[in-house]
Amino acid sequence: MDRLDNTARPYAWGSTTAIPDLLGTPPTGEPRAELWMGAHPGAPSRVDRGDGPHALSDTIAADPEGELGTAAVRRFGPRLPFLLKVLAAAAPLSLQVHPDLAQARDGFAAEEERGIPLDAPDRNYKDANHKPELICALTPFNGFCGFRDPAATADLLAALDVDSLKPYVDLLHAHPEADALREVLTAVLTADRAVMAETVAQAADAAERLAEEDGPHRDAYAAYADVARHFPGDPGVIAAMLLNHVCLQPGEALYLGAGVPHAYLDGLGVEIMANSDNVLRCGLTPKHVDVPELLRVVRFESGDPGVLRPEADAAGEEVYETPIDEFRLSRYVLAPGAEAGAVLPSGAAQILLCTAGTAVLRDAEGVELRLDRGQSVFVRADERIALHGEATVFRATVVA
Repeated sequence: MDRLDNTARPYAWGSTTAIPDLLGTPPTGEPRAELWMGAHPGAPSRVDRGDGPHALSDTIAADPEGELGTAAVRRFGPRLPFLLKVLAAAAPLSLQVHPDLAQARDGFAAEEERGIPLDAPDRNYKDANHKPELICALTPFNGFCGFRDPAATADLLAALDVDSLKPYVDLLHAHPEADALREVLTAVLTADRAVMAETVAQAADAAERLAEEDGPHRDAYAAYADVARHFPGDPGVIAAMLLNHVCLQPGEALYLGAGVPHAYLDGLGVEIMANSDNVLRCGLTPKHVDVPELLRVVRFESGDPGVLRPEADAAGEEVYETPIDEFRLSRYVLAPGAEAGAVLPSGAAQILLCTAGTAVLRDAEGVELRLDRGQSVFVRADERIALHGEATVFRATVVA
């Protein structure tokens, strides 16, 4: 067991208090948006095995099979295939989608062939991997996720009573679903910026008014008005109106697969993702928006956002089921005196994060390590760990 020393990323949209409160440290006034746990080269966690702190990425590179497990290395290569985070949003993140694995490989290869520098502002693909992700709420957590049914979106836009939105309402009623969503998103993102800025301003005023009424989309209108305050005139405000508005309650989660447009708005959560930096942006950002590439990646299909609520197995492990293998997120909610049993029967590396209370980890030799709120540990593939205490502990690993 190795206690992790983690880095907090100071992105502007981050909360100044949520992560310090989780860690029990005083806030500095600087936003602390994400606390990274893992071996991502951008900010690897550090471990100390008696010879000083070392990057977890270097520790894994020195003995991949010993640290990660033979099966995991065979399937995912000699690196930890996931990144675990605590995400603390006080303002909206960009509206975005992630490519699937084939799109990522093709896009990365094409940009490499064209000689686009990795740090170029118009670079879309930073690596050849996909980036599925899962967010689990620790507090009420607001976001947009996936396309709403076009007919319901048409009604929502019509209620705003903004003349420049009426052509979009007609499109959403007149075409098959995929065509309707594609045409409207394309029109929004390619419209004249000055004209769109006026549309956004009018829509924001109307959304603010409707948010004060007791209607079926009251919370969604409030979210749109808030986004418009942060990004005045941004076409992404109208693009966001095509999406489901979701408010997760603590313990609920969302899985974001390839091609699903989404944005996080506010709240504290545990996030896990495949190790990738590939993002195609749709708006709500000053960063580059590559509309043609975005339209190639987006999946134009509506549906329920699919809120996940885990159920405990016989050992007390609550698993958030996802359709990919690079990561598996679960949690234990421990009662005093309870035993969670062996946490690592699979022979794969894992990261354990305590988000409430105090847990005690015990290895096969009886060595114990106390894990307080906000603390995390890395567990080698060959270690078997039991938990007890009164705590909530999230477990991140791979699918065996």
